[in-house]
Amino acid sequence: MSEPRSVAVYARISSDQEGTSLGVNRQLADCRALCERLGWAIGAEYVDNDISAYSGKRRPGFERMLSEIAEGDRDAVVVYHQDRLTRRPVELERFVDVLTRAGLRRVRFVSGPDVDVTNGDGLLMLRVIGAVAANESASKSRRVRRKMDENAAAGLPHGMGGRPFGFEVGGMAVRESEAVVIRDLAGRYLAGESLRSLAVWLDEQGIRTRDGKTWRTPTLRQMLMSGRIAGLRDHRGVTVGAAAWPGIISVGEHQRLLAKFVEKAVSGRRVPRSYLLTGMLRCGACNNRLYSARREHTRRYVCMSGPDHGGCGRLTVVAGRLEEFIAEAVLQRLDTPALANALAGRADQDDNGAVMAESLASDRAQLDVLAGLYGSKGITLSEWVTARKTVEGRMHDTERGLARVSQSDALVGFIGTPGLRERWAGLNLARQHAIVAAVVDQVTILPKLKAATQTLDPERVRVVWRV
Repeated sequence: MSEPRSVAVYARISSDQEGTSLGVNRQLADCRALCERLGWAIGAEYVDNDISAYSGKRRPGFERMLSEIAEGDRDAVVVYHQDRLTRRPVELERFVDVLTRAGLRRVRFVSGPDVDVTNGDGLLMLRVIGAVAANESASKSRRVRRKMDENAAAGLPHGMGGRPFGFEVGGMAVRESEAVVIRDLAGRYLAGESLRSLAVWLDEQGIRTRDGKTWRTPTLRQMLMSGRIAGLRDHRGVTVGAAAWPGIISVGEHQRLLAKFVEKAVSGRRVPRSYLLTGMLRCGACNNRLYSARREHTRRYVCMSGPDHGGCGRLTVVAGRLEEFIAEAVLQRLDTPALANALAGRADQDDNGAVMAESLASDRAQLDVLAGLYGSKGITLSEWVTARKTVEGRMHDTERGLARVSQSDALVGFIGTPGLRERWAGLNLARQHAIVAAVVDQVTILPKLKAATQTLDPERVRVVWRV
């Protein structure tokens, strides 16, 4: 058998938490040393760092190696050990098929035998080694899942490579300097600010993620939706109970955050807001909704006709002047004792927020119990459906209650406080819209009674206050 002329050296490591590539570098060094002892010339080195060979994820280095073997560029393979090559029998068969078609006969392991894949005994040996590696991975995976389930049941964290934002290493103690940021973010999101504006603010303040990276809206959403920050243990996508670590926000706040995210998902709003009164205006001629519409230099609200909108199409109002008028009216109302009295009753509802949150969590747990009873044939399908409808109906009412309570979060710190107008100018549009929506139910714009004018006639504006 002639000596290989162009050897493929492959190295892989499943986890590289520190990002130093030390594991693959050691494998490469040992493979190079073996090639030197054998007198084999290395044609190329292929590396997959921090990628499992059992998960089924695509490995770019492995794929490139197979492609170049198939093209005839390589005539031998050197790997540190069989389990570095693959731990999946189906992938091993693919590897063998590519080698067989290309006429490649030599596979050598630094820690293992020299295998001739054209020989029946050699193929058997390779498959046996692969089957052992696959079984080891499956056994390890079962042990890990079992341990994770036990940790979840006890309210303990999983073994983690890094610490969660807001907590110290190990995840059991709160890091107060970051907890303050989380409380601020939660409060401001409940008050109506968008994830995008909060991410921009974090960047402007120089606040980074636990890894020192700039905040992105998906990362921010994941953190604010996590039960961890409320002292709850999430496992496999659901809350399984109280955690062993303290919460940074209350369970009630957590439930209100989840309700807010659901509300945003249903609305489908993704683009930055550019109109203050979107969704609040009605046409005084036909009672249809007014829509935002921009001309080249003018923002407007218009009643649109046609099958998609159904309005009369006869009413238009310039946005800027109307928004200034309504904003001033809202600021005046926020500064009146009447509003404080109106909100006194709502405050009683707010106190029930935690109770509603606990009720919602209890109902979710009951649904899990019902599903388990049906799965074990403890109840019939009819019984399961009937009970589920009852619990889901109760959950729906509770969620609506939480959503109503969360609307008052927009007004926290804006009722009868000094310097209100100065603070208003510094708020972003999303926060201003949330405050107006918490106070105003709807605004009807009447048709013009006079000839066209550049000023807004206050007599055309009819405000229906929410509180």
